[in-house]
Amino acid sequence: MSALRQLGPTQQRLLRQLLMAGEGGTVESLCAQLGISHNAVRQHLSALIARHYVERSKSRPSGGRPLACYRLTAAGRALFPRNYGIIATALLTQLQSRFGDAEVEHWLRELGHQLGASEVASDAETPNAEVVQQLAQRLDALGYEAIAARHGEEWQVEAFNCVFHALARQHPQVCKFDLAYMEAATGRRIHHMECIVRGGQLCRFRVGLPLAPEESSADSSAPDKPERGER
Repeated sequence: MSALRQLGPTQQRLLRQLLMAGEGGTVESLCAQLGISHNAVRQHLSALIARHYVERSKSRPSGGRPLACYRLTAAGRALFPRNYGIIATALLTQLQSRFGDAEVEHWLRELGHQLGASEVASDAETPNAEVVQQLAQRLDALGYEAIAARHGEEWQVEAFNCVFHALARQHPQVCKFDLAYMEAATGRRIHHMECIVRGGQLCRFRVGLPLAPEESSADSSAPDKPERGER
């Protein structure tokens, strides 16, 4: 059993809320999100601080007394799944040195496409909001801690746990696997709007237009093409 699963359900939910709060969460916000009292939140925070999973962060202005904020420590973030190992980094490094960046990127796209193609791709007539919901559920099941979030007039996928984080820092081409997987699984063009590895608070994906038949059956190795009306 993972260290996260050894914690009580309320503490697991609290840690997930802090994972999704890039700038930290207050006692008040955690009360509202978890549906428990201020005293209960403070007790859970104290226990998690004692285990070095949570720490105090910069206080937040409130118009009166500043509100204390809390955030995950590196140990707290490490509680969430990182489904890869040292061997994956070593393998990619060896492949990269032998075959070059372009070939490794091609393989990653091809692998992502093959795995995504095993999912049931959405019909071209399926509303984007439904496609986003389905994709968020698939990514969440893989450990990405993903949700569907409204941005203006559209829904996008937000993922708070990069399962390839350390690997992607050394080999950014790994992100191509994610994109190819999502495009094959949805049959839609996927746009990577924000990236944890590149300094973002989360990974955010916009679901675009349906792919052309030749794109859906390919390995997604072609570069992104802007949709009509995009810059």
